[in-house]
Amino acid sequence: MRAIRDFFSSNGYIEVETPCRIPAPAPEAHIDAPASGDWFLRSSPELCMKRLLAAGFPRIFQICKCFREKERGDLHTPEFTILEWYTKDADYMDMMAQTEEMIRAAAKGAGISGNRIVRRGATIDIAPPWPRITVADAFEQFASITVEEALKRDMFDEVLTDEIEPRLGKTKPIFLCDYPASMGSLARLRPDNPEVAERFELYMDGMELCNAFTELTDPKEQEDRFKAEIKRRESCGKTVYPLPEKFLKDLEFMPDAAGNALGIDRLTMILTNAEKIDDVSAFTPEEL
Repeated sequence: MRAIRDFFSSNGYIEVETPCRIPAPAPEAHIDAPASGDWFLRSSPELCMKRLLAAGFPRIFQICKCFREKERGDLHTPEFTILEWYTKDADYMDMMAQTEEMIRAAAKGAGISGNRIVRRGATIDIAPPWPRITVADAFEQFASITVEEALKRDMFDEVLTDEIEPRLGKTKPIFLCDYPASMGSLARLRPDNPEVAERFELYMDGMELCNAFTELTDPKEQEDRFKAEIKRRESCGKTVYPLPEKFLKDLEFMPDAAGNALGIDRLTMILTNAEKIDDVSAFTPEEL
């Protein structure tokens, strides 16, 4: 974490702090924020950080605790640590290059020399550039059905998790990019292909480390997407979050930018050859 902070400070970023308890999280269908009285514990610092971008802070980062209900497993805990950062006048391609640089700096800070990380008896080469593969191509190469069929049958996440993710980033980190438009609720759509969102995730040793995109800055389009997500939550019998009205109002002033949310716990697992998130946590929920 010290190496990460040094990386951002040396590149002109300001470290910020935003509230853990918020009145309205981003209404995403598959992410559940724990209730805290009449408000919620944040599942991400995203909305507040984008409001800071809109207020005139062009390069910001934050290392913070976030919370999500019903998430527990070898790679998940209900409370976890996120690194999130935003860069004005950048897109998701620029963000891929930034991510490469930041993770290489973190690896060096963790005592890893050269470009090789030993992970479960194998070697991951982190020398740049890291390969990129589109979601459509990944489905074609590794999945039993096409991405279109997976979306039609509401099996996208299941196929991605079971058939594709375990094959990604085994010898070199890889960016999985250009997600279907419906899978990027806060991402800008590609101007040359509005069927896909300018979103990527990074994989190392079959593990997703981050979720990033070119930010959507159109308040009306963002409101429409939020309302669609709220309907999806309602149809699944989940808690219906209020619209984040103040965020939508500030979005009108947000500049073009790219953002990234990276799991510090998972990056630590990669750099320390740990098998489970429990191995890099001082206390698991069961120990409290």
